[in-house]
Amino acid sequence: MSHSEEEKIALEHQAAKLFMRWYERNTGKKIRHIWHNDPIRPDVSCLLEGEPLDLEIAHLYGDEEEAMAILGRDLTSKTREVLHKLESEPADTRLLQSLNRILENKSGKKYKSKRVWLVIRNAHPAWSKEDIKSLEYLIHIPIPHAFEKVWIVGDMAGETGIVRLYP
Repeated sequence: MSHSEEEKIALEHQAAKLFMRWYERNTGKKIRHIWHNDPIRPDVSCLLEGEPLDLEIAHLYGDEEEAMAILGRDLTSKTREVLHKLESEPADTRLLQSLNRILENKSGKKYKSKRVWLVIRNAHPAWSKEDIKSLEYLIHIPIPHAFEKVWIVGDMAGETGIVRLYP
């Protein structure tokens, strides 16, 4: 397994654990045991009150260049140039475009699973749970999609909680 694949799995597990902690705290429903799946299944499986539940995990970074910067990658001069241009665009416009792009991409996926929730972890330090909530009425979740529920973890560290986007 490559380093980037290991890192992707670690990020997915972190996101799942943060989501599960907040979900249990907010609802009182037990959600336990996570394990990673093969690509034909959602990223992570767990048990919600003893019943199987699969979680598809996504990270909200903005653009690929921002993801590289947030993840601490070495940046080329071209990447730095793109990041500099992005700084002049309104943050809420970029947030909405990035979130809608994730939702569009994930809505076309099919999974071998009875129950799938989409969990998106906001990894962008300039965007907050409140920013996401304020744009809720502009967020477009394409129909049809495979998700029983769609959630957002408000920040990378999971300190601000979760927001349900669908239903």
